[in-house]
Amino acid sequence: MLERLNQALDHLEDRLDQDIDMAEVARIAAVPEYHFRRLFSALAGMPLPTYVRRRRMTLAGAEVLAGELTLLDIAVRYGYGSGEAFARAFRSVHGIGPGEARRTGAVLTAQPRMSFRVVVEGSTSMRYRIVEKEAFRVVGRRTTVPLVHDGVNAAATAHVESLDAGTITRMKELRGVREPEGILSAFVYLTESREEGADADFWVGVATRPEPATGEPGEPGHPGRPGRPGRPGDLDALDVPAGTWAVFDHRGPWPSAVQELWRDVFTLWFPSNPYTSRPGPELLRTRPVAVGSATDFQLWIPVERTLHPSRLPSNA
Repeated sequence: MLERLNQALDHLEDRLDQDIDMAEVARIAAVPEYHFRRLFSALAGMPLPTYVRRRRMTLAGAEVLAGELTLLDIAVRYGYGSGEAFARAFRSVHGIGPGEARRTGAVLTAQPRMSFRVVVEGSTSMRYRIVEKEAFRVVGRRTTVPLVHDGVNAAATAHVESLDAGTITRMKELRGVREPEGILSAFVYLTESREEGADADFWVGVATRPEPATGEPGEPGHPGRPGRPGRPGDLDALDVPAGTWAVFDHRGPWPSAVQELWRDVFTLWFPSNPYTSRPGPELLRTRPVAVGSATDFQLWIPVERTLHPSRLPSNA
């Protein structure tokens, strides 16, 4: 898969001065566009549009300093319909406008061209199984939190601590499926980005049957946020469609081991296995422990099998 990802980046690089068809870029990588964007964000540490903008402004910066083309010509070459739009994009990357950069010969910021390779470090165990699961529902309480890659997520911790004993008891009483079992955390990403600080809906709840537990009529789902029809009492409900899941079991210190496994799933496991991610919540089953204490946990990632497994590298 890494070879195909790099071929896709080569294709993108050749078209930085053109309109880029991201669906075509994903086709070259032989994965769905959704997975390509998510995988790129996990591997690169930035959203794909951010990388494209930085690469374009790197090339544009060299042309601005060269002084051979007008600023408007450079703006048009890199897809900007006006000098103002180009100046905003240029300043967002270089911290200075293109006109001033040309006049002063300013030092600019370069975004290096990326390529991907797998470097396995440490001794993270990635024990997993593939589960075909019917539709179910997560019932609990939801909030929106920023992503935190290292250390405690204060917003998520505050949300967990806000749940009183009565609410937790009611959630446990609603459990209705064999697995995933226990109190769960569910993350629904609100953008394609996985960079630090990106927003995600964060649920704490239990898995139960997909039908409304109280028979209440459904309410419209929020655009971009998988279904929230029917709430048992005052709890929120997240409908999860049937599909395939990769389930990872691990043990380690909280929360660093969880964060490391989550990272390794996208940077090591996906590039080496015939699966891609699919839309849906990512689920974590664990128990509250002190920071740094060892705990068992289970991570559920929605996946689908690669369409053309015969095209995988021989060592995949």
